[in-house]
Amino acid sequence: MTLLTETARAKVNLTLRVLGRRPDGYHDIESLVVFADCADTLTFAPGAELGLVTGGPGAADCGEMSDNLVIRAARLLGERIPGLTFGQFTLDKHLPVAAGIGGGSADAAAALRLLARANNIAIDDPRIVDVARETGADIPVCLASRACTMTGVGENLSMLDVPSMPCVMVNPRVGVATKDVFAALGLGKGELLAGTGDIVLSRGWPADGASFDAWIEAIGSGTNDLERPALKVEPVIDEVLSALRATDGVQLARMSGSGATCFAIYETIGDAGQAAKAISQAHPGWWVHAGVLS
Repeated sequence: MTLLTETARAKVNLTLRVLGRRPDGYHDIESLVVFADCADTLTFAPGAELGLVTGGPGAADCGEMSDNLVIRAARLLGERIPGLTFGQFTLDKHLPVAAGIGGGSADAAAALRLLARANNIAIDDPRIVDVARETGADIPVCLASRACTMTGVGENLSMLDVPSMPCVMVNPRVGVATKDVFAALGLGKGELLAGTGDIVLSRGWPADGASFDAWIEAIGSGTNDLERPALKVEPVIDEVLSALRATDGVQLARMSGSGATCFAIYETIGDAGQAAKAISQAHPGWWVHAGVLS
């Protein structure tokens, strides 16, 4: 039996602007997205039946298997491609769930990459792209798993050359539902948060090959518009941000996605490691990862 394996890397929103809410209820966003070196691992054994088993430290948080995004994405792809080879997925779960880092979306995107490999389908096949969009707003960006800007409801991607950034990621092990955060943002259907001029004049990002300092300055001038409503939903996020901002060598700290995971960027891996150690000692119940964003 041939086993196929894919890594499902955590997504980090370095910036996230909410431009407004469409008449259909979806929110238009503009986000600078990178990926971390912490991940889940998904293994696939081709076979007649579709199935999913979970293991790893986060297995208990995966919920009902029949409603898992991995299974949902696979079934949708099967509806579009008659005779698609299915099989057994095994998920080694390490990323926290409902955490603003696209853990479930990254798993579903990894499943689509595995099914594409097993069935000799190009990853940019329109049927795979459509399934990614239909399954979840973060799945197209996780399918690419590359630094990019993400606009629309998440379907429009523009790849970027971003330098490696030493980081610390922290989650207080409190799940935050994205729908609750958007509800706290309080936009009505058809309501704009950013004016037309703001959208047209939206700043670009540093050119390919730009320095680490240039990127830090550019990211620092941005924001995450979901941070304030997320604090209303789960106030512990403020404690996480304060802990990160108090560490030595921190360049900037911000919440990712709809929370509750927050990140900080450092100039060196050593600074990130020391910061992670200090936070882990002060808050032993939190999930803390020191690594690199790229």
